[in-house]
Amino acid sequence: MHRGVLTAADDPLVVDLGYGATPITAVELHARVRAVRPDARVVGIEIDQARVDAAADAVTDGLSFARGGFELAGLRPVVIRAFNVLRQYDEKAAADGWQTMREGLQGNGILLEGTCDEVGRRAAWVTLGPEGPRTLTLAAAVDHLDRPSSLAERLPKALIHHNVAGSPVHRLLRELDRAWDAAAPLGTFGNRQRWAAMCAGLQWEQVGRRRDGELTVPWPTVA
Repeated sequence: MHRGVLTAADDPLVVDLGYGATPITAVELHARVRAVRPDARVVGIEIDQARVDAAADAVTDGLSFARGGFELAGLRPVVIRAFNVLRQYDEKAAADGWQTMREGLQGNGILLEGTCDEVGRRAAWVTLGPEGPRTLTLAAAVDHLDRPSSLAERLPKALIHHNVAGSPVHRLLRELDRAWDAAAPLGTFGNRQRWAAMCAGLQWEQVGRRRDGELTVPWPTVA
């Protein structure tokens, strides 16, 4: 959760779009953002009114729920979290969803759009500002990671169909696997050490943030 964006906001409103059949992600997001910004508000948004009604018991100070879609129920958040929402759409419709959500952001706001597996061990997301996509982040629970390229199945809709030989995102995943294989001797000490060595050994020219189980690159390098 980009701390600086939240702490600097005049109106610290965060939206969890498409939280699903239960409001678990919205509840967790509320706890996390309140730890950073105690006056922050989180609104969980779902297109299905029945899901909104079912979340009533989770309503608390700074956490509420509303019916809506990409138009964000008319809200203007500083952060939008939209995970596992756009995979069901075709690429054009997903791009339109990006556009609509970006238009609803506050001027310095961000959209975090991506996918993760059911237990949260593999994820990928794009960080977008009002002007468009900025970065791609790959993240894994490294203790359960076989190869970095296995994260390909979690690429966001804008990239997943472009992961073919010769494309920038395919080249990134191949380079991650190469560095992962080169760091195999450190696997004796665990995958966390192997991940760190992989990041240190990357020959990718524009790697941004590197941390335990997470890697961020500028969007133009994979688009």
